[in-house]
Amino acid sequence: MVDRVLRITAVLLGVAAGVYLLRYILLVINRSVLLNSVLAATAVLLGLIISVAALAAVITCWVVMARWLIARRAAVFAHQGTADPRPTSALWFGCVVPLVNLFWAPVYVIETATAEGHYTRMRKPILVWWVLWGLSALVATFSVATLFSYRWFGVSVNHSAQAVADNTIAMICGYLIAMAAVLATTRVWRGFEAKPVERSAHRWVVVAAEGAAPETATPTDTEVAPPVETSGREPAA
Repeated sequence: MVDRVLRITAVLLGVAAGVYLLRYILLVINRSVLLNSVLAATAVLLGLIISVAALAAVITCWVVMARWLIARRAAVFAHQGTADPRPTSALWFGCVVPLVNLFWAPVYVIETATAEGHYTRMRKPILVWWVLWGLSALVATFSVATLFSYRWFGVSVNHSAQAVADNTIAMICGYLIAMAAVLATTRVWRGFEAKPVERSAHRWVVVAAEGAAPETATPTDTEVAPPVETSGREPAA
């Protein structure tokens, strides 16, 4: 299920970037040629629909990944004979709440990788995912901010052609970076799933205890078999 949600989210974010790119092209064309009103309305409506779908996919991805991480941590610590040191409510809060999850979710992932003993192998994928996620949040905030014009005593939606074009470019960049962040999340998830919790990362070899005496053959093992000839007779030639 996790893999499917990640794939769908990445696809929807890529489609959203493509729709806004098409919308930007129409804006450029509209500067010299007046577009048909139906075409313009369709482009706006399509952008709105794909934006809502992408947002729903991202929220679903957050929830699914939070559930996976909580279950993974529980399995790891249970395998070690201990309980998760962090309560489930704190894990949910740190994974789902916007802005808070930018700092705490990576910490939880690093703790899990360290507990499993392969943080060294996962360090680079986790770092890449963290950077892309933070950059995605920054660009998303900027794209929302470009929708409005700001004055001393109020905020209003900016409907100028230049503001719409700037916001469209910001949305394209935001969706592309968000898609890259989801792909990086997929890489981190697959890195964990490559080594199940039940499987040990080491090969155990049974060796003899130090100072233990080697096994000696029992008398029955070295006993010579009796001769075939009957007692009291000469051996056969």
